Amino acid sequence: MRRTIACLLLTFPLLASAGDRVTGRAFATRSEVIAPHGMVATSQPLASQIGLEVLKRGGTAVDAAIAANAALGLMEPTGSGIGGDLFAIVWEAKSGRLHGYNGSGRSPRTLTLQWFVERGYTDIPPTGPLPVSVPGCVDAWFALHGRFGKLPMKELLAPTIRYARDGFPVSELIAHYWALSVPRLSKYPGFAEQFTRDGRAPGKGEMWKNPNLASTLERIGKQGRDAFYKGEIAAIIGDYFRANGGFLSRDDLASHTGEWVQPVSTNYRGYDVWELPPNGQGIAALAMLNILEGFDLKKAGFGSVDHLHWLVEAKKLAFADRAAHFADPAFAKAPVTGLIAKDYAARRRESIGPRAARSVDAGHPPLEEGDTIYLTTADQWGNMVSLIQSNYRGMGSGMAPPGLGFILQDRGEMFVLKEGHPNAFAPGKRPFHTIIPAFITKDGKPWVSFGVMGGAMQPQGHVQIVLNLIDFGMNLQEAGDAPRIQHEGSTEPTGQNTAMADGGEVNLESGFPYETVRGLMQKGHRATFADGPYGGYQAILRDAKNEVYVGASEGRKDGQAVGY
Repeated sequence: MRRTIACLLLTFPLLASAGDRVTGRAFATRSEVIAPHGMVATSQPLASQIGLEVLKRGGTAVDAAIAANAALGLMEPTGSGIGGDLFAIVWEAKSGRLHGYNGSGRSPRTLTLQWFVERGYTDIPPTGPLPVSVPGCVDAWFALHGRFGKLPMKELLAPTIRYARDGFPVSELIAHYWALSVPRLSKYPGFAEQFTRDGRAPGKGEMWKNPNLASTLERIGKQGRDAFYKGEIAAIIGDYFRANGGFLSRDDLASHTGEWVQPVSTNYRGYDVWELPPNGQGIAALAMLNILEGFDLKKAGFGSVDHLHWLVEAKKLAFADRAAHFADPAFAKAPVTGLIAKDYAARRRESIGPRAARSVDAGHPPLEEGDTIYLTTADQWGNMVSLIQSNYRGMGSGMAPPGLGFILQDRGEMFVLKEGHPNAFAPGKRPFHTIIPAFITKDGKPWVSFGVMGGAMQPQGHVQIVLNLIDFGMNLQEAGDAPRIQHEGSTEPTGQNTAMADGGEVNLESGFPYETVRGLMQKGHRATFADGPYGGYQAILRDAKNEVYVGASEGRKDGQAVGY
């Protein structure tokens, strides 16, 4: 829901000048959580508690992340579930290095671009059977667990299985988004039967059970990864899509493989910021940081006109390159090294002037030869996990196979139906992906594991967190609580791929002073207000000096950071 900025300007000074906190900045919602042995931060308190209990039983950070992710699939089906994809960055203390996992699935092998063209499609529908791609979450769990796990998988899934059978109270924000999804998705077979109560979403505080998901998770815990991709679950999924106009098959599931990938980084003012390479959008955040490094943000100050103007213009440039180059590297290899090169950023920076750009072209980097939940965990041995997982568009495609208790993702919507485009639909191809985990190291040591979920907001959110921590000196909780902006309207690597021609619009969260809003408008920016598109942040910081973890959780979500 968007409103013109003028209607809300009177609220900004009140929110920005609330100076009655004993410590911290006026916008901080709470203190950081500090603990010596382990930490979990998720968007649902019960999921955080499950992860913490796993750590206390001697589980690793990966064990805790899997257990918490399973719980979120039950408790926050509006953003996650085993019908979706997963990406992760793991700091392994023993080797002193980062590992990345791309757990995204591919399009059905029997569906072609020509099929869409012959039937007059210009975009892939956002819901129903056609946008469904292979879910990569369960495969990613077992890949991560096989390398970094310690406790048995069935033990990690047991708390969620109990909650699924006995019930849990639905939290406030999740109930809100669940209610928004039901009218859109109830027409699809299996959805209303498994995700509504007499045709409505469960309300805040209502107990909710999902015995079908409990049985599915129990089977996975006992029989392993192949129970999902090659066993009875896969057979049910294949039969369901064949009966309902879809293309996802048992063979598509059986052939799925995730991929270990090397995270990529840029150095921002002495800190190494890490993301995963395409088919995700993480390197857009690195490109933005490289451009912004040439401006004196600390001198400009948080919330100043210059701070936000530079941020928006850097985003436009990075997103123009994102639209032109980001895709499945098995089909279209992105010039990753060139896109995050410092000299390339310097050339792009030269195009930023005192006025808002109306249109932005993609650059020509050197061609050297790549709705959602975010959670992070850290264990007693120094391992840390940055994990993001999603069904996309809230509750995904709406396609819920009978008796399984989960919804399939609709990531295939992200493809372009245009021959020759890097992100053009093709059989067995991974779509462009929005979900990205992040990590920051300093002098080769872990510093912050963090993420900001929320579609195209994610690279913008990552950059704002980095600036808040490094340029503006905020603590971990303040960095997430600070008011955010989101620029919309850039050229996208999805859909009809329409180029930005009007400069887009800047959504400003409550908390920025009127002078800043007016200054942006004077520079030619179209300033607007929007309810809720500013992302969901969780973070854990390793304080090496005091040998403790510091945790922070998003004040805009239902979640919690907990430690012991």
